[in-house]
Amino acid sequence: MDKAALVGLDIERGREVLDALDTAGIKVAAALWVYLPEYEDWRLVLAARQFDNLALRDAYRKAHDALDAGGITVYKTPPLMILPVTDPLIKGLRRIFSKAASVEGMRPGGQMIGDRFIEDAYVYRIS
Repeated sequence: MDKAALVGLDIERGREVLDALDTAGIKVAAALWVYLPEYEDWRLVLAARQFDNLALRDAYRKAHDALDAGGITVYKTPPLMILPVTDPLIKGLRRIFSKAASVEGMRPGGQMIGDRFIEDAYVYRIS
């Protein structure tokens, strides 16, 4: 199956999601679009310590509440994947990009990061 392209609309929607989470006071440590072969689709991957303290269902609820407050309806919400800050993917990304002055727009792909093969990605934030 051919990989769907990540288009400008998706990238802008990801920025809107990140802005809504920032406005809600959720300190996002990692935010990036990732094309994962196991889903054959793009996911907006988010990691934040505030999510780590919650059950996964509650973490998604907190994210969706922040998006709703930011005017991003369920119909405009991209497919999200919330991972703990301790997930091997997030730890690997933080290790790789920890010294970069700016990561926004970087496209790490075609490699194993942590325990996942990243076919393609678009990074907003890794801290």
